[in-house]
Amino acid sequence: MTANTTPGRRVVANISLSLDGRVSGPGGDYDMSWIAPHAVTDAARDLMVRLTDTATTILLGRKNYEGFGGYWPSVAQDENAEPRDRATARWLDSTEKVVFSSTLTEATWQNSRIADADPATTVRRLREQSGGDIVVQNSSSVIRELLDAGEIDRLMINLCPELAGGGATLFVDGVPRTSWSLTDLSTSESGALCLVYDRITN
Repeated sequence: MTANTTPGRRVVANISLSLDGRVSGPGGDYDMSWIAPHAVTDAARDLMVRLTDTATTILLGRKNYEGFGGYWPSVAQDENAEPRDRATARWLDSTEKVVFSSTLTEATWQNSRIADADPATTVRRLREQSGGDIVVQNSSSVIRELLDAGEIDRLMINLCPELAGGGATLFVDGVPRTSWSLTDLSTSESGALCLVYDRITN
């Protein structure tokens, strides 16, 4: 078996997880303060820079879309921001963004649109178009749907040395069995592991 070399555009899921596999804590969707110290490390920032080098489309759920849209545009304009953060912010501003939502009626962040189909169907359409990597940025619900559909080629996980003690998990019972190859590993100064896995195909 070899690492996935699917022709066309690669789909990359980028997310932070606790040691107990949580994407948020017991306080709900916005209980993520435990992630913050591990998201601003050199290793995490360097991984984002690598991601921006190859990606031309970003997929987001509504909550992340609204959260990112309320934060990153100001960083793009902040001359005092950490240079890698500012580069990430400019990339987020300029890159095509597709948001999955049943409640939003318009997408106001520049270069963004609301998807007119489910994540798997949308990804299959995007794979047929020219472009670079398609990144699912921290949106666990979208990642789960694409894992179920076999449409994730690479997993980039910032594994935080925290036990959240409850909350939503990324991996749930029933996810299709797949094998993955560790293709990159770095350790941050906070003790987090930045892991890159490529899906293995026969």
